[in-house]
Amino acid sequence: MRSFLFVPADSERKLARSQQSGADALILDLEDSVVPANRPAARAQARAFLAGVRDAGFRRYVRINPLESGAALDDLAAVLPGKPHGILLPKCLPEDVRTLDHYLTAFEAAFGLTPAAVRIIAIATETPAAIFALGRYAGVSPRLEGITWGAEDLAACLGGSNRKFDGSYDDAYRLARALCLLAAADAGVMPIDTIYTDFKDEAGLVVECAAARRSGFVAKMAIHPAQLSAINSAFSATPEDLAWARKVVAVFAENPDAGTVALDGKMVDGPHLTLARRLLGLNPEREPATSR
Repeated sequence: MRSFLFVPADSERKLARSQQSGADALILDLEDSVVPANRPAARAQARAFLAGVRDAGFRRYVRINPLESGAALDDLAAVLPGKPHGILLPKCLPEDVRTLDHYLTAFEAAFGLTPAAVRIIAIATETPAAIFALGRYAGVSPRLEGITWGAEDLAACLGGSNRKFDGSYDDAYRLARALCLLAAADAGVMPIDTIYTDFKDEAGLVVECAAARRSGFVAKMAIHPAQLSAINSAFSATPEDLAWARKVVAVFAENPDAGTVALDGKMVDGPHLTLARRLLGLNPEREPATSR
């Protein structure tokens, strides 16, 4: 997956349009984009939408309200019968992921769903306390498949702006971004970059996507369909990337007992093999099993 598009769950029009957006995954939002008075209708609409797109080519997630909000259990009870692929958990600590795992287990049993089928993506940097807990996600739940970060809620907590005058992130938010990346690597899950809020600034989005890809993020969240082309392009492996990755995988397959091998006049080792396999995973077209 390269792109995750947020869609307000209370907007029938945006839900309908999102199906042709080109996003690899949709996030039906029950949190920030839905006012409390609209939550019951948004939950019902999200459930109906999920039930109607089960055979679609994109993955479906739901961002519920924070566990401490008092609305999360109602969110889960409403949408899980629609069989989403996963839940996006905002404003969380590692312990919240474990708690959500328990809730999902109970709901799966109650609704007759496949056990442990629903995955979790954690938005793990939205409060100061969450920043200091990022090293505790490893092993917290087998459902955890990704960690992402958020700058907007963190800025609200800190009472400042997350951007410098030149448009780059201020130091606290750069730290949150870096620690999110490290936390995901430590936990063995996808590191997903946060949104770019100016959906009309394609040039700025392209720069931010390229920086995220270089750092090691494998996907990015979007707030508008217009952002998806740039995001999908940035997080897709290039033909040159794939050619190199296939050669690395092949040369190690030919030398299974070697820790280091020569390839095109350069030495490659275990970390290069890991990167090569990851690059092949970034390709939207699945590689043959023999090349993995």
